[in-house]
Amino acid sequence: MSSASSSGPIGMTTTLSLAVPGATLAYDVHGPLPAPDGQPPLLMVGQPMDASGFATLTGLFPDRTVVTYDPRGLGRSTRSDGRTEHDPEVQAADLHALVGALGAGPVDLFASSGGAVTALALVTAHPGDVRTLVAHEPPMLSVLPDAEQAFQAWRRIQLAYDKDGWGAGMAGFMALTSWQGELTDEFTVPDPATFGLPADDDGSRTDPLLSGVSDPVTAYRPDAAALRAASTRVVVAAGVESQGTLTWRTSVATAELLDQELAVFPSHHGGFMGDEHGYAGQPEAFATRLREVLAG
Repeated sequence: MSSASSSGPIGMTTTLSLAVPGATLAYDVHGPLPAPDGQPPLLMVGQPMDASGFATLTGLFPDRTVVTYDPRGLGRSTRSDGRTEHDPEVQAADLHALVGALGAGPVDLFASSGGAVTALALVTAHPGDVRTLVAHEPPMLSVLPDAEQAFQAWRRIQLAYDKDGWGAGMAGFMALTSWQGELTDEFTVPDPATFGLPADDDGSRTDPLLSGVSDPVTAYRPDAAALRAASTRVVVAAGVESQGTLTWRTSVATAELLDQELAVFPSHHGGFMGDEHGYAGQPEAFATRLREVLAG
């Protein structure tokens, strides 16, 4: 394990590395461990987004010790397992090791997108690691009533990416994620120009969204019985601007599996972000809502 420290707007940030089977994980501890007030760390997890996407939200919790990390093979975290796919159960084992390395008992966990899928796998396997999980818009196609059509649409996008490159694949991804309601055979991959995307093909096929390496994330089906029985308080959430879209519907279906109502948050799929990735949400309002939900 190695570390480096720096000062920022929320105080001391310590960057560390953790060796786990087949990977070395980079993670950041923003604030003291253990926290002087006894509050558990607030762990923030995304996928395929790395820790950089949580910069704004982290700054809105100056009273909490926040921990962010890069999943194996993403950002600063390397992997030596010879694999490329992002497997929620493998990443859940990584998170279990990370929670243990923090040595501060069970954490509160805010998890977004593919990170929410990993977090559900973590709670299934190690419920004692997490006090409260807020799983925001987990993109599990497997839980949808129209799962077959959704997987077919996803395969069309991957075929377009394989054939014509990033612009074609991303146009399909944007069309799929903005589609309202159940998927039908009318779904097609549009021309990249529809979304102002380039049609040029640079030959690369390594995009974490489009290349197929995240297929285990969308195919994951949660163990509803284990999650309902867990000591962890699990809250499934989605942004109000996502209503009717694919990840809103996967969130609704997941909440129903767990016999709970969906917790509605401000903004969209990335509503907690500032300008980290060019599509800002409403991070201040999002942080306020997150505090409410974590407080129970």
